[in-house]
Amino acid sequence: MAGIGFELRKLLKKKSYTGLLQTYAYAGVISSGPWVLSIVGILIVGLFSIGVVTPNILISQFQVTVTYLISLSLIYTGLAQLVFTRFIADRLFEDGDHLVIPTLNGLLLIVILFGGGLVALAALFLFPEESALYRLLLVVGFSTLCGVWLASILLSGIKQYMQIVWLFAIGYSIVVGASFALRSFGAEGLLMGFVLGHIVLLAGMFFQIYRSYPSNQFVGFALFDRSKTYQSLIWTGFLFNLGLWVDKYMFWFNPDTGQQVIGPLHASVIYDFPIFLAYLAIIPGMAVFLVRIETDFAEYYDRFFTAVREGANLEYIERMRNEMVLSVRKGLFDIAKIQAIFTLVTFIFAPSFLAWIGISLLYLPLLYIDVLSAGLQVMLLGLINIMFYLDERKVVVWLMTLFVVSNIVFTLITFYLGVSFFGYGIAMALILTLVLGFIILNHKLERLEFDTFMMQ
Repeated sequence: MAGIGFELRKLLKKKSYTGLLQTYAYAGVISSGPWVLSIVGILIVGLFSIGVVTPNILISQFQVTVTYLISLSLIYTGLAQLVFTRFIADRLFEDGDHLVIPTLNGLLLIVILFGGGLVALAALFLFPEESALYRLLLVVGFSTLCGVWLASILLSGIKQYMQIVWLFAIGYSIVVGASFALRSFGAEGLLMGFVLGHIVLLAGMFFQIYRSYPSNQFVGFALFDRSKTYQSLIWTGFLFNLGLWVDKYMFWFNPDTGQQVIGPLHASVIYDFPIFLAYLAIIPGMAVFLVRIETDFAEYYDRFFTAVREGANLEYIERMRNEMVLSVRKGLFDIAKIQAIFTLVTFIFAPSFLAWIGISLLYLPLLYIDVLSAGLQVMLLGLINIMFYLDERKVVVWLMTLFVVSNIVFTLITFYLGVSFFGYGIAMALILTLVLGFIILNHKLERLEFDTFMMQ
């Protein structure tokens, strides 16, 4: 739907090192810019608050609250993200642009009423010792983040990739500035700055969307017509996000590794910080992922199925199929190669970096395995993307189910084995899911012509 491949191919047509560098830089900014800005923004807020927001536990309460708001809103909206994306893509293909705004508004209405209502009940009954302002900010922050995740999908759909990055830059600049101005009010002030920045971010997204998709209808619920949606995408989005977060929650609420921070919210000093750093190391892998999958593979994919539809001869169809398979293998290999290189670079410079920022070197073993796990997540994204191109939605659901279950099982095993094995749970789950996924993908590619013709 996003058409990112068209933009990347324009840059690659320059046939120069400058064009190649611009392509990867563009892909890196698009794929990683928003989350890098969010990570750096929250870090800066914490650093600026040291010595002003006292005691320091208030800063931890703010950061933990934000982490829960982000994780829960991602898992919750995971139920809608992919099915909404596919629904909008189908409507745009049918020239149903007028359905975009009412569908988005209808989805947000349901999402916020149900999810925001649950958060409101949790804020009311699970945070009895916190201020009314803090509890109100929980509800507003959660609802706003849900809107941000869903609106981002539409901005991608209208190819406004850099606008997304700029909006995140503006939004998180406001987060930092407002938090700095309100930090004297403690955790509530920091949280108010966070919420205010995201409200501005969401407002900017809505301005872009409303300008691009005018409609006479304000609210519509066509998305909830089961005949027009793919139920498998509901579970895929939910399970993917759950799989990425479930081990964190297990560490937070394990009495041996986590501790209560505010209300019912727990955190793990041992587990959380290395993961924070590890996600900054996968920017190169994400850039390669976008360039390789959305250019080479997407191009041969289109040629193969165009040849099938238009009745090309068998020799040409087989050649396009071979080129597509080659581009898949080369793309996944390039992702693995580049991410491996930067993982090794991280291993080399991590001790000096931790020493520079004053963090104990005891975090190194966990940081190493977290960097490896983050790289494996990029590989998983590449695998899922190719499976979606091949319309293997049910296979992806089973793979995501395996990911969630194996992450839980392996993480429990690491609790039993001890601190030296912390972080290996999600790494082993990713490896198992990837190995099985690659076996299935290879089988599907070998049978591609047969399955393509026999499904007609």
